[in-house]
Amino acid sequence: MFDMMKMMGKVKEVQERVKIVQEQLAHKTVVGEAGAGMVKATANGHRKIIQIEIDSALSDVDMAKDLIIAAVNNAIEKADEMAKEEVRKETEGMMPNIPGLDLGKFGM
Repeated sequence: MFDMMKMMGKVKEVQERVKIVQEQLAHKTVVGEAGAGMVKATANGHRKIIQIEIDSALSDVDMAKDLIIAAVNNAIEKADEMAKEEVRKETEGMMPNIPGLDLGKFGM
């Protein structure tokens, strides 16, 4: 029989673990690149850009703009994937498989 109190306890435990993961994500980073590494953008697990590196050989300003945008977008995508994976790992097996329930969205 379905035990609602037990389920609510699990939900609370999942919320606590997600909160811990969110705190840890501030200290994890990913690097997005563009132009074969000529531009690199580093983002943390909260999808905040914390560093941009531009190869000194890159002198075309318009190309640099495009590469910066591409590298930042790449870094944000990677940060989003990392956050979802961290939440998934931390909460795996805690909740029943409920269609439509995506705990990964709580990583942000």
